[in-house]
Amino acid sequence: MFSCCAGEFLSSVHDFWFLQDLEKQESEVVSRFVVEHALLQAEVDEFEGMLQNKTNMDIFRDMLDHSLDESKEKLNVLKKELASKQRTILQLHRQLDDIPVPAELLQYELCFSQLYTSIQRKLRQTRKHYDTFNALLEIKEIMLKETSLLNSISSQFQIAISSPVGRTKLVESMEKILNGIQQKLDKLQLVLEPEQKACRALKEKHRKALSDQRQCYSLLQAFEV
Repeated sequence: MFSCCAGEFLSSVHDFWFLQDLEKQESEVVSRFVVEHALLQAEVDEFEGMLQNKTNMDIFRDMLDHSLDESKEKLNVLKKELASKQRTILQLHRQLDDIPVPAELLQYELCFSQLYTSIQRKLRQTRKHYDTFNALLEIKEIMLKETSLLNSISSQFQIAISSPVGRTKLVESMEKILNGIQQKLDKLQLVLEPEQKACRALKEKHRKALSDQRQCYSLLQAFEV
């Protein structure tokens, strides 16, 4: 019973304060309307006075002309700002047009990939030609040395074998030549072994690539069927 009465009392208090708040808001609205009405009435009275007085009418006309000029000036300024913004927008549109779309990017990527493949192929061919040239140049130098050596032996052979000392020197000279040739062969063998290893690796890679190509071709045929 007591709780019921307390609830009703709180509800009544809440309604009372709510009504007080509404009355306060109503009073504020009425006061604001009264002030605005007074201001508008004063403006109306001023305009009526200007219309009744010719001098005031001229002043009113001047005020209107001045207001119109200001409005035109503001309009021109706004037009200029609008034109400037439109130019900026057009520039941005041009910049956006210069940005490639995904399809164009894919096309560029394909072209660059093809160009890279072509450059790599040309580079391999150029390296191959340089290696061939260097090998031929080295063979030429070796053949020139051999020719010079054979000419030297041929010109001094008869003199060398005519005496025991000459024969001994000839044998020693030939042994030195053989040792030099053997050392040269050993160096070339050291260079040849990595090249042969790389060649075998490339052949194995090529074999796997051919196997993958045949498998891909078989899968494509099976898919088409």
